[in-house]
Amino acid sequence: MLRTPLIAVSYKVYSEGMGEKALRLTKIIEKVAKDFDHTVAIIPNLVDLRMVAENTELPVFAQHIDPYSPGSHTGSITAEMIKDAGAVGTMINHSEKRMILADIDAAIKRAKDLGLETMVCTNNVDVTGAVAALGPTYVAIEPPELIGGDISVSTAKPEVVSGSVEVVKRINPEVKVLCGAGVKKKEDVTKAMELGASGVLLASGIVKAKDPEKVMRSLLEGLDDSL
Repeated sequence: MLRTPLIAVSYKVYSEGMGEKALRLTKIIEKVAKDFDHTVAIIPNLVDLRMVAENTELPVFAQHIDPYSPGSHTGSITAEMIKDAGAVGTMINHSEKRMILADIDAAIKRAKDLGLETMVCTNNVDVTGAVAALGPTYVAIEPPELIGGDISVSTAKPEVVSGSVEVVKRINPEVKVLCGAGVKKKEDVTKAMELGASGVLLASGIVKAKDPEKVMRSLLEGLDDSL
């Protein structure tokens, strides 16, 4: 398991985080991360995964895997593929790439079989509890209506974060809870940590920022302030 607290940055498929821009962004994040004693993981798009992983010391996650072994599954992404490309883990069930619970379970097991970490996104406390029972490395609580917005879930719906932390502690205390949706500034990180989260997951707040270096530094300072 990666050391927590953790900041995870997804590039989604934003044009600002694609191809050579993905490499530039990665180098910016890596430069800032070296100034802090915290773990920063990056989640580039699947096409750029190998290129990014081969050019950074940061831990790299894939944005998705399917619950299949290698074989006749045209267009699918297997755990073997992302591991071979250099990923240390994978995101599963993002609100923009939802999966049924049985497939989430199968994907977690496939990843675990290969020694990969798993970060499963959830949209509410009940789903968080169901996913915690499956034993991923992390659950990332992200109400869909707040994703990409300017108000963090830790501010708009703090009870969702604290409730997720409580249910995970009750069901599987080994699972770490990340706070996502609307995370863009230092105060969002500090609030998430106060609510019991072990870190944050964000995307547009860094990838689409005019000054991603400044934002990244602010977020890491938020972790420092919370400890």
